[in-house]
Amino acid sequence: MLEDLGKDVKVINYTKELFTETTLKEVIDLLKIKPIELVRKNEQEWKDHYKDKKMNDTEVIKAMVSYPKLIQRPIVVNGNKAVIGRPLEAVQEIL
Repeated sequence: MLEDLGKDVKVINYTKELFTETTLKEVIDLLKIKPIELVRKNEQEWKDHYKDKKMNDTEVIKAMVSYPKLIQRPIVVNGNKAVIGRPLEAVQEIL
């Protein structure tokens, strides 16, 4: 999908190259969103462990580090800008 834009992009599979709390926070800062906005709330892990809990930003980040499937994807980072790569047009805005 990203290759269709004709740009040289690096794809990071963060289910294999795991985020640390620090690196995930850095990406969230680049996205300019609250951590909860990056959570895939329909994932079973979220429903089983976190759905009805009141959580602060740090706790949400820890949950995503523990269960990477909870992280919205793809995330595209270009320099000091980042977007969640759906829709594809969002990616074009930072390239």
